[in-house]
Amino acid sequence: MAAPSVVDANYRFIAAYQEVNARINQRQQALALYVTMVVSLLAALVALKPVPGAKETPVEWLLLGFPVASVCLAFLNYKAERAISNLRSFMAELEQLGNAHLSLPSYNTEARWADGANHARRFHDLATTCLALGGNALGFCAAWQMYPLRWQESPVLWLVSCGLALLSLLVLVLTPKWSYRPVIKA
Repeated sequence: MAAPSVVDANYRFIAAYQEVNARINQRQQALALYVTMVVSLLAALVALKPVPGAKETPVEWLLLGFPVASVCLAFLNYKAERAISNLRSFMAELEQLGNAHLSLPSYNTEARWADGANHARRFHDLATTCLALGGNALGFCAAWQMYPLRWQESPVLWLVSCGLALLSLLVLVLTPKWSYRPVIKA
């Protein structure tokens, strides 16, 4: 009978580290996707602007696209942050095997390194929040400017859109609360 194969802790650490990098890349891709959605929605608003004498299309439904895109961005950002935190907790445990963290620098175990990484990622959160705020503001202002009567006819849609936009901003502002915090095993 063959002895069971065991995956070394170094390989597990490398795999987790690669997964962290993949999640960071996903956060960047989510930003690019959000910008693409906002630009597309703005283009649709402009393209559907009615010409004199033509029947207006129900463009107020495009208004929902802006906050829905920012809600999706906020949820994707949350998901990535939680995944990164989970993976870094796993790597911290690996760093503490055999009390290695007492004799070797440990990126995920020592607060000075972990806090530095969290502070650097806050700029991503700030950029994400600014994009969501700006994207919603641009969309709402453009729609209000081009279709003022349509929004007066649909106040509920306007309020729902504003509520969703505020929800997305709240999630983005709270994202740092879910960041990784090192825990040293006793």
